[in-house]
Amino acid sequence: MQKRTHSKQNLNPEYVVGLVDGEGSFTIYVRNPDVERKVVRRVMVEPKFYIKLIERDKDILYALQDFFGAGSVYFQKDTRPNHQHCYRYEVFRWEELQTIIIPFFKQYKLKFASKRHDFEIFCLMMQLLEKGTHRTEKGLRELFNLKQQMH
Repeated sequence: MQKRTHSKQNLNPEYVVGLVDGEGSFTIYVRNPDVERKVVRRVMVEPKFYIKLIERDKDILYALQDFFGAGSVYFQKDTRPNHQHCYRYEVFRWEELQTIIIPFFKQYKLKFASKRHDFEIFCLMMQLLEKGTHRTEKGLRELFNLKQQMH
């Protein structure tokens, strides 16, 4: 088992907000309804919250996982020249996004306007997904168009 040097007590909401403002992302993959699928992907819509850091900072990601009590930490190999291997903390389960991540960032506001904007669109898209909007061609197109407004 890997030893973790950070713990839940080391993180506070303001620190988490700052980290997410700088390194986090709220995103939703939405299949483009106008592009014929050559590669079959199992999902048409996939929401995610994630933070990616270089390998030596991975303990912060494990501390985030403990802080939220949700999500997973993954190794992300990078073979490009002059790039380091990374780790990624990711929350992709809808229930965890709806009951943990979204309420946290509604209570503790992001500081950067661009990140706040992405979060607001993310929340709107999650509401539409809850209603099943993505199950119709028109709804999928609406979600795809909203996604284009994100950074």
